[in-house]
Amino acid sequence: MKLFLIDAYAIIYRSYYAFIKSPRINSKGQNTSAIYGFVNTLEELLRIQDPTHIAVAFDPAGGTFRHEMFEDYKSQRQETPEDIRSAIPIIKDIIDAYNIKVLEVPRYEADDVIGTMAKKAEAKGLDTYMMTPDKDFGQLASKHIFLYKPLSLGGGFEKLGSKEVMEKYGLSSPEQMIDLLGLMGDASDNIPGCPGVGLKTAQKLLSQYGTIENLLDNTDGMKGVLKERLEENKEQILMSKYLATIKTDVPIDFNMEDFKRQEINFDKLETIFLDLEFQTLIKRVIKNDARFVKAIDDKQPTQGELFAEFIEEDPNAGRQSVSSYKELKDVPHTYHLIDTDDRINRLVAKILEHDACAFDTETTGLDPITSELVGMSFSFEEGDAYYVPIDAKFDRAKARVEKFNPFFENEKIMKIGQNIKYDITVLKKYGINVKGQIFDTMIAHYLINPELRHGMDYMAETYLNYQTIRIESLIGKRGKNQLTMRDIIPSIIKDYACEDADITLKLKNVLEKAIEKYGQKDLLYNVESPLVYVLADMEYTGVRLDVSALEDFSKKLTEVMIQYDEEIREMAGVAELNINSPKQIGEVLFDTMKIVNKPRKTKTGQYVTSEEVLESLRSAHPIVGKILEYRGVKKLLSSYVDTLPQLISETDGKVHTSYNQTVTSTGRLSSSNPNLQNIPVRGDQGREIRRAFIADEGCLFFSADYSQIELRIMAHLSGDKNMIEAFNSGADIHAATAAKIYKIPIEEVTEDMRRKAKTANFGIIYGISVFGLAERLSVSRNEARELIEGYFENFPQVKDYMDEVIEIARVQGYVETMFGRKRYLPDINSRNMTVRGYAERNAINAPIQGTAADIIKIAMNRIYNRFEEEGIRSKMILQVHDELNFNVYKDEIEQVTRIVTEEMEGVCEMSVPLKIDCGTGNNWLEAH
Repeated sequence: MKLFLIDAYAIIYRSYYAFIKSPRINSKGQNTSAIYGFVNTLEELLRIQDPTHIAVAFDPAGGTFRHEMFEDYKSQRQETPEDIRSAIPIIKDIIDAYNIKVLEVPRYEADDVIGTMAKKAEAKGLDTYMMTPDKDFGQLASKHIFLYKPLSLGGGFEKLGSKEVMEKYGLSSPEQMIDLLGLMGDASDNIPGCPGVGLKTAQKLLSQYGTIENLLDNTDGMKGVLKERLEENKEQILMSKYLATIKTDVPIDFNMEDFKRQEINFDKLETIFLDLEFQTLIKRVIKNDARFVKAIDDKQPTQGELFAEFIEEDPNAGRQSVSSYKELKDVPHTYHLIDTDDRINRLVAKILEHDACAFDTETTGLDPITSELVGMSFSFEEGDAYYVPIDAKFDRAKARVEKFNPFFENEKIMKIGQNIKYDITVLKKYGINVKGQIFDTMIAHYLINPELRHGMDYMAETYLNYQTIRIESLIGKRGKNQLTMRDIIPSIIKDYACEDADITLKLKNVLEKAIEKYGQKDLLYNVESPLVYVLADMEYTGVRLDVSALEDFSKKLTEVMIQYDEEIREMAGVAELNINSPKQIGEVLFDTMKIVNKPRKTKTGQYVTSEEVLESLRSAHPIVGKILEYRGVKKLLSSYVDTLPQLISETDGKVHTSYNQTVTSTGRLSSSNPNLQNIPVRGDQGREIRRAFIADEGCLFFSADYSQIELRIMAHLSGDKNMIEAFNSGADIHAATAAKIYKIPIEEVTEDMRRKAKTANFGIIYGISVFGLAERLSVSRNEARELIEGYFENFPQVKDYMDEVIEIARVQGYVETMFGRKRYLPDINSRNMTVRGYAERNAINAPIQGTAADIIKIAMNRIYNRFEEEGIRSKMILQVHDELNFNVYKDEIEQVTRIVTEEMEGVCEMSVPLKIDCGTGNNWLEAH
């Protein structure tokens, strides 16, 4: 038997801050990060350890006996974030639904309650695990009591018994943890300890004297500053030891039956998870439809028809059936199978009578370039939808799809879809060029709720109170057979496919009103919707790769890595070293070479050797730079050089990246397979990858890049006269900034000064701190502070703008770009400084980065339209941040350059001009 005692607040805080950069916000605007993280940690514990007994301990409301003794106990802690306060009652309800006992005793912290229970459980022969990241629990470790520390979310746990605690903290007994904390203090609890005594000194003193009391009784034989500090702070040290001592005599009874693991109350848990919109947890924790999975496994169908017959017997099989939601059978609907030419002709005629129609494609896969059509569904009236099966043979399929050309190419009929770019791209293979206004429900939802999820299931449940049927549940590996969409007969697909089109139409009718209400109409119809056509064309066109160049580059980089490996081992003075092991690198740098006095460690005691940390230590020893270079080469190889050839399509020999309009909260596009946004731009080796992106035969690669667009936007938004003057004079903005900060003529600005000014330009406008700037520039904090102060002295209106936009965000709860794109900031008025500070930086960042995103999207739309209007054969093929790339026919290069320059530089009028840098070549590297 084993008992787990969970330190609730420690896990809740850890969960909340794990999501601080990307919080989980549901459709009600509720931050569910703390709740979601806590439940996931609990589930991981239950799954891995399967405890027989369990309880969760909470700190009580109000102070504890420690506050009564020491008024400043934990006084340095920031105000509890409001989202955590509101999460606590819900978490307690969830714990109740799990039928887990909650422990909470007035005047005693959870630590003391856990300590008391652990000792009482030990007396009854139970192995007890105290689940918390706090090291002070190490004082309780014994033969039957263990510290069970959660690592990063989803990263497992670390188990520490008495032996491990003593080894990790250099102690002769676990109880010495109290003395260790009493001497060195504990900043997290504001336990003062002895001034000037850190971990190493405390360990040394305890190894010699054993306890604090013995140490303080024997200071006569000591000398120097340490003696003075110990004697002068005797009372404070003793009080610190008392504060660090976890009590084991809290007045609370221990009844083993109360802690026994019980069955979950699934009905209650389901209700809570539904309200929180935890669909993933519903599927993972609340195991519905186990009957279906077992029945499928038992039946072992040998062909798709048998599987379809099984589904026909029970149309609800394979679904996540949540009783609180309406299901298909509960909603009035009429879904039609359209499988003859006569029926198709009548359907097309009906569609043409309407000014809007939702449609969806069913395909053999998720890649629009390689997937084939299985069928199409249409809906122009709620509750009424039509499914058209498509033949597997391409000629027959193409002929059937072309019958819908009068709809697809009719510019007067609005096309409604969910991720409609996919459908448009698929249809291109069948000779269909969709035209007309678009309403994409995914994009519409993104514009009004950029932080949320935008999948159809989520929106149907949120806006329609409706649980969708997922056709994906019908396919995949069942028993010994691999079923595909082709194996399922049309009469079965019909309801699933029609429901998709029907729900899409219903969502459009809801979201259309929200778009109007939140002032996003112009962005939707004039920026995002037209961009769907642009991106679909870019994805379908693709880009050529020079595979032989990548293979040669791979060999070259491999040789470079071997050379780096030898140099690093030589510098370290070791024969054996796995450079890919953070643990071994940490031991070499900080134990063997001792390049710094106080290296950072993780909670598990391992040295931190992340890229960020090593960058800050570059100047400490040449080996650090060499390790970073090795890692950079390895990343180039694994992420791009060896991976890109695998992404080449067999269809046309090109790479077809997927652009995502609904991922980033600022409005920027992202891309995947490959992720072009992370293609290196600095360093010769990184830039060399661009050489592999080549133009088509007889064409040139043309690149156009906005010059310092975000700084230009800041100059315009802030109205800062000095910054505007620098841009309008045509001066190098970074050199001009350096000249202002250092108060010297621009001709006297050195490269180092310009580098620092450039970092300041891009960092300060996004709220970089003195510490952050010092780290990034590898300078002292005083120099970083002087840089920031000098910056704002010379660009005072930039500072005024930053203060003003934060104040606007406080009042209205959001900020906007020049084009009205909103970024909601629910934490902007948080009383917790860390949480509020992150929101404030987003308040400054979002209008600038979002405006830059809007500008390049508008430029892409205009260039695409000009190409169409002027009959240009050349194609836009890549978008990366502020850069557009084109495959250009040689006889069109002058015309393309003129169009791109006019449209990119003419997107909008600002107080400083928009400028682009252009280039041409045989490949991306030559052009950029």
